[in-house]
Amino acid sequence: MTQSTNNSLNSDKSNAEEAHEIVHDEFVGLNLTEMAGRPGFRGLFDNAFVLGVTCFATLGGFLFGYDQGVVSNVLAIESFGAAFPKIYMDSNLKGWFVSTLLLTAWFGSLLNGPVCDKIGRKRNIMGNIVIFLIGGALQTGATAERHLFIGRAIAGLAVGALTHVVPMYLAEISSANIRGALVALQQLSITLGILISYWIAYGTSHIGGTRCAPGVPYTGPLLNGSPTFDPYTDVPAGGCTGQKQASWRVPIGIQLFPALLLGLGMAFMPYSPRWLTERGRDDEALQSLSTLRRKPLDDPAVRYEFLEIKAELRYSREITALKYPNASKFQRTVNNYITLVSTWPKFKRLAVGCLTMFYQQFIGINAIIYYAPTIFGQLGLNPNTTSLLATGLYGILNTLGTFPAIVLLDSVGRRPLLMSGALGCCTALLIVGSLVAAFGNDWPGHPSAGRAAIAFVYFYGVNFAYSWAPIGWVLPSEVFPLYLRSTGISITTSCTWMSNFIIGLVSPRMLAQIGHGGTYFFFAAFAILAFISAYFYPETKGKTLEEMDTAFGDVTSEQEKQHMERICRELGLPSKALLSA
Repeated sequence: MTQSTNNSLNSDKSNAEEAHEIVHDEFVGLNLTEMAGRPGFRGLFDNAFVLGVTCFATLGGFLFGYDQGVVSNVLAIESFGAAFPKIYMDSNLKGWFVSTLLLTAWFGSLLNGPVCDKIGRKRNIMGNIVIFLIGGALQTGATAERHLFIGRAIAGLAVGALTHVVPMYLAEISSANIRGALVALQQLSITLGILISYWIAYGTSHIGGTRCAPGVPYTGPLLNGSPTFDPYTDVPAGGCTGQKQASWRVPIGIQLFPALLLGLGMAFMPYSPRWLTERGRDDEALQSLSTLRRKPLDDPAVRYEFLEIKAELRYSREITALKYPNASKFQRTVNNYITLVSTWPKFKRLAVGCLTMFYQQFIGINAIIYYAPTIFGQLGLNPNTTSLLATGLYGILNTLGTFPAIVLLDSVGRRPLLMSGALGCCTALLIVGSLVAAFGNDWPGHPSAGRAAIAFVYFYGVNFAYSWAPIGWVLPSEVFPLYLRSTGISITTSCTWMSNFIIGLVSPRMLAQIGHGGTYFFFAAFAILAFISAYFYPETKGKTLEEMDTAFGDVTSEQEKQHMERICRELGLPSKALLSA
């Protein structure tokens, strides 16, 4: 810290001793977390309005999940292969088909940080829905490969931005006692999207039959000793005589309807009170907070929370102004990124967020989601029907597995769930890999081994669903201070998308080319690393967003403590309001 900064902060110390501001009696001894109500799952129902807003906003997560699930099933539909044989047969092109959306989602999430700060969380969601609708329409009506790739690229920009802004919006409208459960609803919405897409695609795969040309024998590569569909040789001259193009166009097009519903409905949702405060719209922020908490404007809890937000924002701005007194608007934006790596406590927040998002992907979940029918086919199931059905069952377990997180996140905490989930995933992956190594060359001769492998894939999904899946959205949305929140979450979200892109790109080649269960052992190794990393995470349950400084040890000097205490006193807050946890 510069000498001038220290001098300014030292003056606060003497000023603090002379300060005559009086703390409001109504705030003495108040604890915002206790005032907010019951923690965790039970507390969700204490405020039906916030719960309703959350369930509606998480349609953004539903769109992400739906695309994840629908693409895996569409890639296994024969009429899609007849229309786009290169994508169907070439594992490299198949990887790029999946990963195009993931790559542009990475770019969209990274770009969305400053945009979201400028126009706000609510309008940002509405704008990105328009982009998503354009991309989804291009994919639904695609008649050439370039239409599919362009559509997925456009939709990816919106999906990446939505996964950045929705968890942040939810964290900023929620109270500390239920924040984990509310943000975990984002993951529940994602899993519902995956689940619904699985079963819709399974149902539509029967439109006209499950085969492109029922009278034409298969001539494609052998799978478990039987030939498979080859769109270059197994399609009649006039196209498919059985399965219709609607079998893949309908599931892709259905996602346009929830997107349109979200875009229109967000016009009636409240603004984030924290964003309104950051923009200097204090009266609107107080009104929004009152609406969200379902309490009058003069309620002590509402005023206390509003002043906490204001104090945290004022403190960060004053400290930043002292460090960078002549910075332009562009320089201030750049400084936000620099600040995140300038001190160990700030970098620790960024590291926790990025590592959580990284492990969320490298434990292998999206390799299974994107290529589930392929995986179940490799484990001995019929690739046209039974593997799609098994994929649908996986979606059900994945959804049900999310509910323990909603119940336990705000009572048990984040770290225990992350650690137990990593151990469960690692165990399942090691067993599946061992079974593939031992029996993968002859599943028909070892049906019990195939069923056991499938059972442990399900076990893996449940363990991931209650741990790294929801907490991957919860932790990054809550650890950053307000003035760095949008910037920080844009980086952590871009981390998950880049990791997702890599997994989506390499997984088909890994599954096809790495023998003896090596793909599963690869992901198991990262599950072990995830367990070790989670052990060193700070616990954040029950803390307000303004109390995260203490959780991460982000009080760099006694002078800065004095500076914060002065701000609290001037606003009428207890002097330790933001320094105690």
